[in-house]
Amino acid sequence: MNTLLLATNNEGKLEEIRAIFAGFYPRVLTLAQAGLELTVVEDGATFAENALKKAKEAVRISKMDALADDSGLCVDALGGAPGVHSARYAGERAGDAANNDKLLRALEHVDEPYRAASFVCCVALCRADGKTFTAEGRCEGRILRAPQGENGFGYDPLFWYEPFGCTFAQASAAQKNTVSHRARALRTLAEKLAMEQVR
Repeated sequence: MNTLLLATNNEGKLEEIRAIFAGFYPRVLTLAQAGLELTVVEDGATFAENALKKAKEAVRISKMDALADDSGLCVDALGGAPGVHSARYAGERAGDAANNDKLLRALEHVDEPYRAASFVCCVALCRADGKTFTAEGRCEGRILRAPQGENGFGYDPLFWYEPFGCTFAQASAAQKNTVSHRARALRTLAEKLAMEQVR
């Protein structure tokens, strides 16, 4: 039976990935479900480097095909920052509120037309036979001057998504998952796997 190991213990990601990859991997496990622990220093310069590093290490310790992702917020006016440092933008132990506060301060004097931003996700699938696949997903919006909404996490309360007419923190999880950067990256990856099967 084809088994896919996720280099995460995030149950939310598990269900989403199971749904998208059911045709390729009937069995999908988190690290905890596989009885494994994974510690990887995410010091890559890009989301792709970090995702590949995690996926390759997961394959090494499990001998199973493995999937990993890395994601963050890229703000145009900040030259793409916080980027790969999104989770620790305000410091290694900073939480969402501190990260959001730092972002608002950095954009304090930036006018509305120049507050464009994108959530970016790169997913990497490394197979036990050594073959690797990567895919990227983006969701474009803009950064507000104050948080709105109670749902979501991270920078969601500041990220205004025009097609919804609200922030990601005001949208439902189901609504957000239809357009999220991770969902787009995963669907693109699934398309690559499907193309490979046809060859």
